[in-house]
Amino acid sequence: MLIHPGFDPVAIQLGPVAVRWYGLMYLLGFGLFFLLGRHRLKARPVAGWDARLLDDLLFYGVLGVVLGGRLGYVLFYKFGDYLREPLKVFYVWEGGMSFHGGLLGVIVAVAILARSRRIRFLPLSDFVAPLIPLGLGAGRIGNFINGELWGRPATVPWAMVFPQADATPRHPSQLYEFALEGVLLFAILWWFSAKPRAAGAVSGLFLVCYGAFRFLVEFTREPDSFLGFLALGLTMGQWLSVPMVAIGLGLLWRARQAGG
Repeated sequence: MLIHPGFDPVAIQLGPVAVRWYGLMYLLGFGLFFLLGRHRLKARPVAGWDARLLDDLLFYGVLGVVLGGRLGYVLFYKFGDYLREPLKVFYVWEGGMSFHGGLLGVIVAVAILARSRRIRFLPLSDFVAPLIPLGLGAGRIGNFINGELWGRPATVPWAMVFPQADATPRHPSQLYEFALEGVLLFAILWWFSAKPRAAGAVSGLFLVCYGAFRFLVEFTREPDSFLGFLALGLTMGQWLSVPMVAIGLGLLWRARQAGG
């Protein structure tokens, strides 16, 4: 039986300013996005796409992740609570971010940027999709360091006790998500996008794979205590992943019809 190391969530203390590991993981994710994006632009240049476009993508993407992630958490997970105390929407230091909300925020941000630069949306989203998974993986490492979003009780040899929860051995579901949503998803998308594909194919594969991986991992992850299990015994994360898979399959079908 393993025991969570109980990392200090604060990486660096500079007087009254605390730099947390979770925040550093966000910075790492954005940094990887930028470096991978530069590599892709050099390896497969596109007419009219330059370093300034990548700078804009990073800026818009940060806004989309933060604003979308926060609003998604408010709307999908604790709408009633925030409706009673709307000012708490701005209490970001209390935590509360949603991947699905962050994804919607990024989609809106990319759409706005594509329109302002007169670039087709799907080719731009296909460029962005392979740059995202390693950032997701970094975020899951941040969850593990914080000892949050632990898994359900388990008897597997690698089950881990999270003292923040109780003394019950549990799935280290954060590490499962790191492996699937971060490393494996990155490998799949990087390989798939290495060859020219019809517009929307890479984005569709991202949605299908992430949605499927998240749906499966949720079977090992403890549902949020304030929500529990929803219809059909599924979690909120699973229900939010279903439309992702459906939309992704639609994009893949559209790309296939276009010959990609």
